[in-house]
Amino acid sequence: MRAADTTNTFEGVITGVVYKNDENGYAVLEVTDDDGSELTAVGILSLFEPGERVCMRGEYVEHPVYGEQMKVEHCETILPTDLVGIERYLGSGLVKGIGPATAKSIVYHFGKDTLDIMLYAPHRLEEIPGIGAVKCAKIAESFRAQQQMRDTMVFLQGHGVSPLFSVKIYKQYGEAAKTLIQDNPYRLADEIDGIGFLTADRIGRNLGIAEDDDRRMTAGLVFALVRAMDSGHVCLPQDQLLREAMRLLQVDEAPLERALSMMLITGSLVQQLMGDQVYIYRPVMLESERYVAQRLVEIARQGQDYVRDAAIRIESAERKLGIELAPAQRVAVEKALSSPLCVITGGPGTGKTTILRVVLEVLESIDQIPALAAPTGRAAKRMQEATGYEARTVHRLLEYMNGDGGNAYFNRNEDNPIDADVVIVDECSMVDLFLMHRLLRALPHGARLVLVGDRDQLPSVGPGNVLRDIIESGAADCTMLTEIFRQAQESLIVVNAHRINDGEYPELFNRKSDFFFERQNNASAAAQSVVELCRKRLPGFVGLDVFSGIQVLAPMKKGEVGVNNLNLLLQAALNPSSFGKNELKVGTTTFREGDKVMQTKNNYKIEWMRGSDFGEGVFNGDMGVIRSIDTEAKTLVVVLDDGREVEYAFEDCDQLDMAYAISVHKSQGSEYPVVVMPICGGAPMLMTRNLLYTALTRAKRMVMLVGSERSICAMVDNDRIDTRYGCLKQRLQEEQE
Repeated sequence: MRAADTTNTFEGVITGVVYKNDENGYAVLEVTDDDGSELTAVGILSLFEPGERVCMRGEYVEHPVYGEQMKVEHCETILPTDLVGIERYLGSGLVKGIGPATAKSIVYHFGKDTLDIMLYAPHRLEEIPGIGAVKCAKIAESFRAQQQMRDTMVFLQGHGVSPLFSVKIYKQYGEAAKTLIQDNPYRLADEIDGIGFLTADRIGRNLGIAEDDDRRMTAGLVFALVRAMDSGHVCLPQDQLLREAMRLLQVDEAPLERALSMMLITGSLVQQLMGDQVYIYRPVMLESERYVAQRLVEIARQGQDYVRDAAIRIESAERKLGIELAPAQRVAVEKALSSPLCVITGGPGTGKTTILRVVLEVLESIDQIPALAAPTGRAAKRMQEATGYEARTVHRLLEYMNGDGGNAYFNRNEDNPIDADVVIVDECSMVDLFLMHRLLRALPHGARLVLVGDRDQLPSVGPGNVLRDIIESGAADCTMLTEIFRQAQESLIVVNAHRINDGEYPELFNRKSDFFFERQNNASAAAQSVVELCRKRLPGFVGLDVFSGIQVLAPMKKGEVGVNNLNLLLQAALNPSSFGKNELKVGTTTFREGDKVMQTKNNYKIEWMRGSDFGEGVFNGDMGVIRSIDTEAKTLVVVLDDGREVEYAFEDCDQLDMAYAISVHKSQGSEYPVVVMPICGGAPMLMTRNLLYTALTRAKRMVMLVGSERSICAMVDNDRIDTRYGCLKQRLQEEQE
């Protein structure tokens, strides 16, 4: 066997196609060299056909079932030079209109000039008996298209574009790909999913585009704003945008100011003066912010709509549910039943779920239709279980659809609003500006909107700080719940969460059974302790494991107690590699049958094979276990926590992350029986009070902190709230005035 993990080349003729997927470009080919040696080649090779002579570069790998293969990194066509090779090439079916007999006639007539004739004088094919003008044109077009495609693929791969993205680019632009990219490679960052600015910039610099070229400046400014959106910003102050772009592009301010001026003139970016600060927006962000402010104030001005005999109906609901509302809870219920725009906010144990149950009971008694939603599938499922009423993700409520050409849209809008009298959204701290915009567009005129959430949790992953801005603007009728009820007071998780939120240190050594601390001052020791807790100690104590209820949360991704390293350690300890257990490598991650994984984006196209009636597709935050990896069919099956079985094509597996450990941000909207969290210091921007508070409030039965008291106290003391640039609060206040 040849040495593995080394770069090798192989030149030969494609003799067969074992497997081909034209959607993602993946193929398995049989190739034979001049000495008769055969090779199985795998990779992004679907554009290559039998009869073509190719030169491939890649590494030899040993497949557990199919033996030695070459995993191809680069492949290009070599046009044959001998008559036999030319005849075989033309007669392979690669060129439409030419079969073996016609190929033989063409080569016999033109000899070694055959390929030159087809490229530069294809009209001469009419000299061959049986080839008329129509057939000649068909053959010439097919041959030209094949050569153009190969030329484009070689061009792209020569500039560092992977075969997979080369296929995507060619499918997007066709024969115009090379010309379009040479004209402006930066369009790739906007138009090709998965290609970012840095890749486009590398191609641009390779093509000789100057560092201060307007095309590069324009793309850099847009990228700086997009990257800011990834950090939660809706816009950026103009001076900060210029600084970020200067650092990214390594240029002076002058060419960026020139490019920004042109973009403001053309409207590709928009300038806004708010107070004494000048902000730069992408148009779509400004539209969303303006609409959300206008629509929320419009809803709030609808006026009170008091429920007849509300007090009697609330008392009746209390008796039916066997509960007694506290004064603040009763006020919240009354507002939810009368105010057109209502916010209910409070920490754990303050009775938000109880309020919703009473509200829903009263709505049912007066025949009003509620619609319940939450930002994630897990949060929606938890809302449904807590209230007994159907709850959906906000995307599902708005009927998110995939249209022609993969263009997504929301079926519910102003012309087709949600069928409900009251819309209730839970975990609203997770709702970003985009989602709130789409929700408000679909809210029927006259319907009430009830927003429920904890303003002190981490804000949404997407841009904006919508819940906090609504509360602080005074636009909504807001109830702040602060009383912790007796049952919740018995939980040290709840008590410590509120202590942390108030800036007090948690009780770490109270002997209650739901909150524990293990001192480990060394990060490496803390990581090993987390592994042992999950592998042996906690399963024996709580009767659960990482697959059924124990979740490791980490404040950061990098470092010894970061998400990435903890996942490697936990995978090795809980699901090690073994004979017969299939694996799939996606980027730097190796997925293995039996691994715990998480879906990282909403995908309504993936069909689930069987399971619950809760919904279709898979959602950001859905978790499950890999049941099988089929290397022949190129599919991976995940059994999700709610029983659904979902089949992924290999090309969709980049939407999965390992989930033995996840970030606190990724845990938002979810609840786990047991949370294990290492705390051993880290960057102050990450180790904050509200991150620790959010982590604790994800636990239902037990919290286990591992680390140092000093690091925990430092997080409590760090009341840093990252500034999120956006003007929703000011716009709401202006709209009210």
